[in-house]
Amino acid sequence: MSFLLLAGVSLSIFTLWYLYLKFIKTPLEIQRRFRQQGIGGPGYNPISGNSDELQQLMVAEGKLSSKTESFKNDQVVRKVMPHYYFWSKMYGEQFLYWFGTKPRLAIANPDMIKEILLNTSGSFPKTRVNPLVKGLFGEGIVYLEGEQWAVHRKITSQAFNMERIKELVPEIVASTKSLLGEMEAKIEGENRLELDVYKKFNDLSADVISRTAFGSNFEEGKHIFQLQDQLVKIASEAIRSVYIPGFKYLPTKKNRMNWNLQRGSKEMITKIIEKNNKMRENPKALLSLLMSPYRTKENVEKRLSLDEIVDECKTFYFAGKESTANLLTWVFILLGSHQEWQEKAREEVVRVCGHDELPSAEHLPNFKMISMILDEALRLYPAAPISVREACKDVKLGGLHIPAKTQLFMAMAAVHHDQKIWGEDAQKFNPIRFIDSKKQMASYFPFGLGPRNCVGHNLAVVEAKIVLAMFVRKYYFVVSSSYVHAPIQVLTVRPQFGAPMIFTRVSI
Repeated sequence: MSFLLLAGVSLSIFTLWYLYLKFIKTPLEIQRRFRQQGIGGPGYNPISGNSDELQQLMVAEGKLSSKTESFKNDQVVRKVMPHYYFWSKMYGEQFLYWFGTKPRLAIANPDMIKEILLNTSGSFPKTRVNPLVKGLFGEGIVYLEGEQWAVHRKITSQAFNMERIKELVPEIVASTKSLLGEMEAKIEGENRLELDVYKKFNDLSADVISRTAFGSNFEEGKHIFQLQDQLVKIASEAIRSVYIPGFKYLPTKKNRMNWNLQRGSKEMITKIIEKNNKMRENPKALLSLLMSPYRTKENVEKRLSLDEIVDECKTFYFAGKESTANLLTWVFILLGSHQEWQEKAREEVVRVCGHDELPSAEHLPNFKMISMILDEALRLYPAAPISVREACKDVKLGGLHIPAKTQLFMAMAAVHHDQKIWGEDAQKFNPIRFIDSKKQMASYFPFGLGPRNCVGHNLAVVEAKIVLAMFVRKYYFVVSSSYVHAPIQVLTVRPQFGAPMIFTRVSI
């Protein structure tokens, strides 16, 4: 009995010591090391860190948005990452905060961000994420590391290189013509139409990614997009919450919902894969390339497994729709509020394509003004306003000594709005600043930077150019008086209350 009692006491002491080290001593020591280097931040709270404060700021800004009616670009940083907005004003653009027991160093220095993202030594891998987030992407290219990531990246890069994207322009034109035809039927008889472009561009981008990547159409993939929209809501909540190890196995209401959505998504994607494999409908589609064999450096032929293909499809169904739909939405809101730039875009399209010729791949290099407009929209409203990496060992970064396992929160939206970089008009829409885009390489990265930049950015930009060119030649558009300017981050930056706009025909 005395032995069991001693063992029990020893185990209790060991457990208490372990908890003391994990939740109190180690975090306070890390906080002290950063403060000695001049890095302040909100004080560490045992167990929860600063995650409760972070959530409260997000909720407060969400409630404030419902009362906001003015169109101000300077709201973007405050709305999409309010904790950075407020804490940076208190502690400086670099500060330390806590996500549970994980230290996070907030960074808005473009040179430091560039050093992290261009690093090829493996010192700054992606952070481990809440398993509920992986329900949306699976084990695809977004979260893979090492050799496995390199293989997937090689395959998908082939599918999204610019020459292949140019071959898909007719599909993008066809999808856009369909939407314009739908609008024309509704505007008939009255030269005025109001519609929510955020919703319409989501449907349009869903149709484009279905046609170009999977050889199907929006109706066939509609159920997959509906399932993914629900997974996005779960993932968005999870990414801001501290994960408790083992929690993903508990049959909670949210976990059961997540399991059902993942199962349904996988079944639907598998059916499309099987159909494509059987009929070989579109050999140029991404899906066909994912299913094709590839050769390693040793000239060994391999294939992705069905599960690997499914996970990559999840990524492209989400990213292919979200990135372009959001970009188009913000471009139209900006041009609807800045008629002089809308007119410049219209004049360019007429000059390049005439009054009735459809845009083609050959026209793309001549859309100089449109390219500048897209760049400026992406600066003001980057699809992914933040990126998080983790130091896998003690490293020196920008003169700071970073302890291993410190997470690095890169506030890209803050860099994009920094007056020290972009001038006093940094908060304003001014595409002319991109007349020489090479000057902005260290401070402008809407699709990321380095080897892990967004593999599908070529498709997003080409699609946006084609859609804008076709729309601006046919319609004038202005922002509706019912529009509420409330950017919000739900994994990507989107308008919280949609984007109602009014369209009228252009008189030729």
